Amino acid sequence: MDGVINVYKPLNITSFDVVRKIKKITNIKKIGHTGTLDPMACGVLPICIGKATKIVDYLMQDYKIYRADLELGKVTDTYDLEGTILEQNEVNVSGEDVKKVINKFIGEIEQIPPMYSALKMNGKRLYELARQGIEVERKGRNITIFDINIIEINLPLVKFDVKCSKGTYIRSLCYDIGKELGCGGTMAGLERLSTGFFTKENSIHLENLTEENIKDYLITIDNALQSYEKVLFGKKHEKLLMNGVEIKDKAILENIPDEALLRVYIEDKFIGLGTKNNFSFKMVKLLV
Repeated sequence: MDGVINVYKPLNITSFDVVRKIKKITNIKKIGHTGTLDPMACGVLPICIGKATKIVDYLMQDYKIYRADLELGKVTDTYDLEGTILEQNEVNVSGEDVKKVINKFIGEIEQIPPMYSALKMNGKRLYELARQGIEVERKGRNITIFDINIIEINLPLVKFDVKCSKGTYIRSLCYDIGKELGCGGTMAGLERLSTGFFTKENSIHLENLTEENIKDYLITIDNALQSYEKVLFGKKHEKLLMNGVEIKDKAILENIPDEALLRVYIEDKFIGLGTKNNFSFKMVKLLV
């Protein structure tokens, strides 16, 4: 069984718990997820099975959409409600103040990851250091907030949807919004609505998956990569591409965009991902 299941992860379990359950259902060991969701977060978590584990990194590159609940006036060490409360402040801001500050975060910004995160520093995960009471300086990372749509403001609570790039911490975004408003803030809830074309609407709840129905929800590897454009080659190029030989036929290459990662087909057979560069085309990832 090779492909991707668009799983909806419930609250209060880890992403690894989801992987473990899929392993049990399928009796397949080679399974991976496409981006961790914290236990207090629910939502879309595509799971790669078998050969599809080879495309985890490519699926993770896509944008994400989250629905976040922000509680102003409260600051915790984890930037969410699971942590220890460090500050409890009055919220003396208006709804307009909130809108103005939130909109400042749209665009490419530098974000400092939270201490309670799985990022590694000197071989140790940050959350391991944080649990020992050790706080280390973290380097800011460039991330992109493509859009923020405020759903509701009922102070001290704010609900909003955010479309963002890979590597964005919504907990840090909530913390930074609260800091900018001068009253502090923490993430009170999080739901991932989509990751690329995998959406909440076309997901299957983890609890509804069984040995009998799991194949019904299996998305083929090439369909899972549908955000990448398709390029077709003839049968005569199959052996060359499969052996890693570069194609330099100008007549074939003239209509292929430069430097874009593309799904490669030999007639109607999907073989992997490839790219054109410097007047030649070559495979980047064979998936057969």
